[in-house]
Amino acid sequence: MACLASNNKPQLHLINIFVTVALLLVTSTHGAGSTGNNGSGNIQLILVNNCAESIWPGLLGTAGHPTPQSGGFHLAPGDEAAFDVPLGWSGRVWPRRGCSFDGRERGLCATGDCGGVLRCDGRPGSTPATVVEMTLGTPKSPLHFYDVSLVDGFNAPVSMAPVGGGAGCGVAGCQADLNVCCPSALEVRDREGRVAGCRSACRAMGGDRYCCTGDYASPDKCRPTIFAHVFKAVCPKAYSYAYDDATSLNRCKASRYLITFCPPPTSRK
Repeated sequence: MACLASNNKPQLHLINIFVTVALLLVTSTHGAGSTGNNGSGNIQLILVNNCAESIWPGLLGTAGHPTPQSGGFHLAPGDEAAFDVPLGWSGRVWPRRGCSFDGRERGLCATGDCGGVLRCDGRPGSTPATVVEMTLGTPKSPLHFYDVSLVDGFNAPVSMAPVGGGAGCGVAGCQADLNVCCPSALEVRDREGRVAGCRSACRAMGGDRYCCTGDYASPDKCRPTIFAHVFKAVCPKAYSYAYDDATSLNRCKASRYLITFCPPPTSRK
């Protein structure tokens, strides 16, 4: 079956509605601390669930950086959430799918699980998972760097785009559903037997060649495998393997970024 661009309901035009709502929210909410409105120097992240099912975003700050929103929460279909991270923040966001939690916020997710809890609170997500990575400025560079990575596999279409920003600011993402064309050797299935995620070659096969480690831990030695080529052909804007920088890393400087789960095809650039 061919890989298809994500066309999940509730409605594809939600993305435009939520951008407008988010911008209105920024100008009307004084407690948010958004760059450009109150001078705090924070960056606003806006997360939108455009999927036909619930998504439980997982969040993790890299070493030395805080983890926002206690590391996770629930987004029903059509929901959005906006929160601030400090300028210079570095971390990752990933979708968790097929989750079920009890009143004590304990449970399990089919993919992206972080130790069986709703709020990951510093725990990394399990693979496979589509990962949004970002570093929003450094002492040496005011630019923001961001990408969508399939190095840890795939479990849902995701994109990240600046709201505003200058020339050259791009959209990072994998808008297609890789689960429908995942090679059988990489498939992860849920309890109903459906393909819930697609593992990376590193996770499925192991070894230095597939993981870009040991003798292959350099751009000239680690080359894309046939599986990476499959990922890249379907999602050209996402990292398909560890050294896939040239076409996957985005640079920008904006005060707000929109992260969309199951983005519509019209968000491609």
